[in-house]
Amino acid sequence: MAALADQHNRPREWQLLELRRVSVEQLGPVLEEEIAAWKRELDWDFRASADLVRRFVQMQALSGFALVRGGRVVGYSYYVCEEGKGLIGDVCVMRAQRGVELENALLEASLNAMFGMLGIRRVEAQIMMISLPLDRAVPAPNWFRRYPRYFMQVPLGAAVRLPERTVSGIAMLPWSELRQEETARLIAAAYQGHVDSQINDQYRSIAGARRFLTNIVQYPGCGTFFGPASWAAVRGGELLGISLASLVSSQVGHITQVCVAPSARGTGLGYELVRQSLMSLAANGCASVSLTVTASNDTAVALYQRMGFSRRRNFAAYVWEPR
Repeated sequence: MAALADQHNRPREWQLLELRRVSVEQLGPVLEEEIAAWKRELDWDFRASADLVRRFVQMQALSGFALVRGGRVVGYSYYVCEEGKGLIGDVCVMRAQRGVELENALLEASLNAMFGMLGIRRVEAQIMMISLPLDRAVPAPNWFRRYPRYFMQVPLGAAVRLPERTVSGIAMLPWSELRQEETARLIAAAYQGHVDSQINDQYRSIAGARRFLTNIVQYPGCGTFFGPASWAAVRGGELLGISLASLVSSQVGHITQVCVAPSARGTGLGYELVRQSLMSLAANGCASVSLTVTASNDTAVALYQRMGFSRRRNFAAYVWEPR
């Protein structure tokens, strides 16, 4: 990173500036290219997320960095911190300049800023468009762990013909926000000891699961939450499983969370919950549906493949945690 200089040194070819020092207009071309990339590579309408970035940049309320060359912004990163954890929300460099060195400059600046704050003990990131996600060099490698993940997609023309699987005593009911508390308890129980709780520490507690649910229901990071395709499996008043869904474009759905209670595993309940969401998304006019899954979660990967999902993109979850 010898070609990089911060605002305190003599300007060289590249500069890193705090995101609060750039305008929405300067950042605009990067966001427009990012919107096009998400549409081209994942069939995902990224405009809602980009608009949220624009809004907070306009308010000078978004923590992060801009990568500048010749007075022009060609990349950015942003991060948020809460309750002892940092989250890198995005790292994006325009295609003509993209590469591991410049992406790492943004990553390193964000990591340094967060770990320089009192109380930050862990940083997480899932950056879909980063270069070489599975075998790249990263800053702070001694603190780093990488978890390969898959972005999978299924065309709904085939999925709607999947056979129904009845689970004895289970009623399939529409999920609603009134179920958030019992859903949080379900998530915390279901992910105990699971690899995904190493990726996202919100899965480790009921309070964390509440925050996770708030994020996917209220914010556009996983698309726009879509209640008509979100389902709850209930037996005798007990919540045993959920499948939550969103819309990532007018014709593409996304399953944001599938969760089955330990007592109901192996019954086919996960299959039926996903099938219900697929049927509902098809009825809403969707042509395809995507989801993400951790590569080492062999049972889930095999289930999705049997249901017609195929891998469209490999990416990774990153965790930095001083040992």
